[in-house]
Amino acid sequence: MSEIGSARPVSALPPSGRPGAAASDLALKLLQPLQGLLASGETAQAEVIALKEAAQSFQVLLKLTLENGRQTILQASSPRPLAQGTALAVTALSETRLAVALKAGGDAALTSLDLEQLPLGTLLQGKVVAREQLVQAQSQQAVYKVLVKLLNTPLAGSKLALETPLPLPLGSLISAQVKGSQALSFLPLNTRLDQLELSQQLTSQQSRQGSLEGLLKALQGVQNQNALPDGLRGSIDKLLGALPDAGQLSTAKGLGQALENSGLFLESKLLGGQGGALPADLKANLLRLVSQLLPGLPAGAPFTAANAGAALAQALPAFARDILGNLGQAGARQQALRFPLPSRLLQSMEGEADLEALLKLAAAAIARLQTHQLSSLAQSQTGPDGNLLTTWQLELPMRHQQELVPLQVKIQRDEPQKDSAGEHKEMLWRVELAFDLAPLGPLQVQAQLARGSLSSRLWAERGSTVALIDSELQTLRERLTAAGLAVGELSCSQGTPPQGPRTSLEQRWVDETA
Repeated sequence: MSEIGSARPVSALPPSGRPGAAASDLALKLLQPLQGLLASGETAQAEVIALKEAAQSFQVLLKLTLENGRQTILQASSPRPLAQGTALAVTALSETRLAVALKAGGDAALTSLDLEQLPLGTLLQGKVVAREQLVQAQSQQAVYKVLVKLLNTPLAGSKLALETPLPLPLGSLISAQVKGSQALSFLPLNTRLDQLELSQQLTSQQSRQGSLEGLLKALQGVQNQNALPDGLRGSIDKLLGALPDAGQLSTAKGLGQALENSGLFLESKLLGGQGGALPADLKANLLRLVSQLLPGLPAGAPFTAANAGAALAQALPAFARDILGNLGQAGARQQALRFPLPSRLLQSMEGEADLEALLKLAAAAIARLQTHQLSSLAQSQTGPDGNLLTTWQLELPMRHQQELVPLQVKIQRDEPQKDSAGEHKEMLWRVELAFDLAPLGPLQVQAQLARGSLSSRLWAERGSTVALIDSELQTLRERLTAAGLAVGELSCSQGTPPQGPRTSLEQRWVDETA
């Protein structure tokens, strides 16, 4: 993979007058006569299968495909390099000379982008499969005609024809943001690597995650069994005892502590040397549980970054790091970016406790928390307008009477660029909640806060719950007003929030105070 030196825009090629062929041709000298394979003026398809640099030129090996399907190999001399794998259209000028044009992938090559499919700001990932150097007559600046095979988005597998001043090597991976129907902006190498690795890990975690309620119900079922080892019983008691109740989550201090201990920040705590002081962190307690369930780890081993990593490595199979092999799994990645994450129960824990099954449920619960963490990173980005969107997504198991109810939370901060005077504009905050609380049933909440004004919409799947919430909205408005907030729209609808192909940045609500 090569470095892209700068983030200069590139433009998609305009349609050429001759389908599939480039406008400027190149003449090759054959090292053996055609011997009647092509008459003067006849055209055929060819592919560069080898390239060798000579003293004053380049020797190329061409696989020629004639109209009747016959294929043959030709050796030729070229004044400039033609990358291996390049598709060509060749025309016989004589028995020993060919006119060659770089093919732009035939009719399948895209020369512009559909912004309905790929909105502004969309990240495109691709592989360079063909390249030809052009020279502009006036400035003599080198320009390269490049064919890129797309590896992500709904257009994965399609080819995109570009013109760029960057000498992108054949086979190199590129990432770029859509800036217009015929304009892209390349991303630096480190950003591309981070995005590719993040996409890989998000897909991997999504495929093995399981809902927290499956594990929590299993733990409640085995908590009082006499046959449990003391170390395992202690880990279960510590995990369940640290879960917050509804009363704690109703205060600012209690909610802040619950978010801090959700597991979202475990890795930063470990890097800060706090590995021995995480008694209430959900993800840390899950890792402790895994270490008790796994053979080969001492039952009383102190919890450190090293043995946490060892426990997780054994509990969760290592994911393949072949990035190109997994970029096509766009469906799994998009599912992992949905909010809320759908319920996914691996198995029920009926009858006598099975420690192996309990281990699988604990590993799936850790993968679910990691899916939230990775989804937070994937949704934190700089938009086409320059606004910085930061996302924190997590899941909190909440005590409600005798039940443990997972509460999914997503918090987004939309920070605009400085204005012309160099001052920051007002930030926009958005909060989403999703939970299933008896007897209300599944509920989802979306709220937006800007300039001290709060607006909120609620969705309930049960009609009786909608009627109940509607009757309490005025009381909610009064309590919010008493708290010092200007209250905008408050409403409740039956069903679930609309889902669509829009990006997170496009889901920004209308600012009613603007």
